[in-house]
Amino acid sequence: MRYFILAVVSFITLAAKAQNRATGAPLVIQSPDKNLTLKFYQKQSVDNKRTMYYQVTYQDKQVIGESVLDIQLDNQLSEKAMALKIDQHKNWCENLVIKDIKTTTHDTSWIPVNGERSQIRDHYNAADITLVKDDNPMYVMQVQVRAYDEGVAIRYYFPENEKGTYYNVTAENTGFSFPAGTQAWFANWAQAPYYKLPLANWPGESERPLTLELPNGLFVALGEAQLVDYARTKFKLSDDKPNTLVTSMFGGAQIVSPVGTPWRVIMVATTPGDLITHNYIMLNLNEPSKITNTDWIKPGKIMRVMTQTTADAKANIDFAVKHKLQYILFDWKWYGPAFSFNSDATKVAIPDFDLPGIIQYGKDKGIGIWLYVNQQALLVQSDSLFAVYNKWGVKGVKFGFVQVGSHRWTTWVEKAIQQAAASHIMVNIHDDWRLTGEQRTWPNLMTAEGVRGNEEMPDATHNTILPFTRYIAGPADYTICYFDKRIKNTHAHQLALAAIYYSPLQTLYWYDKPSAEHNEPELEFWDNIPTSWDETRVIQGKPGEYITTARRKGTEWFVGTITNNKARTLNVPLTFLAPGKKYRVKIYSDDASVATATHVRVSSSVVSSKQC
Repeated sequence: MRYFILAVVSFITLAAKAQNRATGAPLVIQSPDKNLTLKFYQKQSVDNKRTMYYQVTYQDKQVIGESVLDIQLDNQLSEKAMALKIDQHKNWCENLVIKDIKTTTHDTSWIPVNGERSQIRDHYNAADITLVKDDNPMYVMQVQVRAYDEGVAIRYYFPENEKGTYYNVTAENTGFSFPAGTQAWFANWAQAPYYKLPLANWPGESERPLTLELPNGLFVALGEAQLVDYARTKFKLSDDKPNTLVTSMFGGAQIVSPVGTPWRVIMVATTPGDLITHNYIMLNLNEPSKITNTDWIKPGKIMRVMTQTTADAKANIDFAVKHKLQYILFDWKWYGPAFSFNSDATKVAIPDFDLPGIIQYGKDKGIGIWLYVNQQALLVQSDSLFAVYNKWGVKGVKFGFVQVGSHRWTTWVEKAIQQAAASHIMVNIHDDWRLTGEQRTWPNLMTAEGVRGNEEMPDATHNTILPFTRYIAGPADYTICYFDKRIKNTHAHQLALAAIYYSPLQTLYWYDKPSAEHNEPELEFWDNIPTSWDETRVIQGKPGEYITTARRKGTEWFVGTITNNKARTLNVPLTFLAPGKKYRVKIYSDDASVATATHVRVSSSVVSSKQC
């Protein structure tokens, strides 16, 4: 049994009565290290309408200039049905009055089941700003803000409504005003290519996380955390304010109090690598694990069976044993047409496929089985499906072609993850869906796609962007492959991705068959690499150019370096190694003179922390 909360909680609660906040001094919250400062205040117009604003600075450098905080609701249907006072305000927030402010300090540590580090500190200063409509006191809303050393987070929270009315959110208009000259790594959807663009003339909305480079040398990532009961939010350009982004919801959300919106996260760093190593802020903005016994949740490496027959399945299991993989996957259509509601995901629908025998063969060899199930079957059968798979001995399910974005499909996916957990089934969610830190709450959620990976065969430049963008959201199933002729980069590049890209369920040999392997010596790197880590460091890197990542498990370090489409020479400082010790290092590098089909040289050396 694993436990998740470690150390001591230290709370300091201060109640502050808000007097004339609309025209008085702003509320100021600072990060524990005092580098980040968030200011919250209201302004009142000549017609007595109020608007909420905030600003963020880092060491007195502008991060977010004066920006609007705004959420719009239309509760008239509920108000009429329950004979309540009808809210007549065009802008729902325009008559909110600050009634109370409570500040809090929080400092704990916890141990993740799987992760990029063995322990995570959750340390922040916070404020809950309570506002009430001046003509209808049944409507109470809090603006909740947290200031971490890694960034700030803001959300709207609705305490339990004394009259029982429901909340129909029609729009959320949180703004982010950046300094002129800011540029962003824009991607229009979760599996799209990236483009570095100014904050003008975008071809649509941008995915989250959105990484930005400010002209003052700072790097920012805008994210969304704890999206579990709401509609997904992307970022769009403001219609009337230059250099300003605004949240854009995928439709509305119908919520029941007490409930909060997802957190709007503003990570700030002096180097782009710090955005990667500080991405645990997304986890900290989610609830602790709700799974008591996590012994059945096992990280590992997995490969897909390309030809789904009994013989091929056993050949893949044998390959997995040889190369120290933990799982194999049977991909779509094993139970019939994936897009049909008539397909039964508890019955094999292809010939020469002895699934019970395969599962037993894998169990005897120490290899677990994962099954792909499309949304249609999940939608119809999820109430009982995972229990059936657990009885069969299946370890995990890959959700395929799930609908994403709307409030309806967000809550459906979250429920399916919980149903899988109840039957001790691990989960991998594919296609356009991205994590928002909920794998802390449900650690059976191992990984997700939401990435332009080897299914699209991107080039090396794209691969150097992903760690600074998509991977800030959490693990991604890039589906790394090795032997396929369509790869647009080198074999050593592909090897390094397993160290650079984090996923506790790491897919290797995607599109590959066991017959493609001919005892290439460099595959020992993948044979020995773990998928869950005690420590992670980004040694150097620039989005779209290069990156070096070092990860430690126990006393062993695994280091990966890749460049973009341009060749370059990089010195890799080894200061992450323990001083005063010697380390034996194996180096895997591209070398056309090596007489193998993959042309990867394997060499050895002895190094210390003083070397580059």
